[in-house]
Amino acid sequence: MSENLMLEHVKRIQAELSAARDRDVEIMSRLANIEEGIARIARNESGNYSEIVHDRHVVDRLKERIDRIERRLELS
Repeated sequence: MSENLMLEHVKRIQAELSAARDRDVEIMSRLANIEEGIARIARNESGNYSEIVHDRHVVDRLKERIDRIERRLELS
């Protein structure tokens, strides 16, 4: 009788362990997806920052040209 009881406990433990492994696989898969999403966001943000810096340089050059034109026309 005790042998059957032990066998039932071992079977339950194995079933719970199997379920825990399945959950771990799902959790790891979801975590990988989250990490990939964060990496995509970081890459997009760095691209946005690069565009902002480029735009600042364009504005600075335009400002310099306007200042030069104003000086030539003696507007300032």
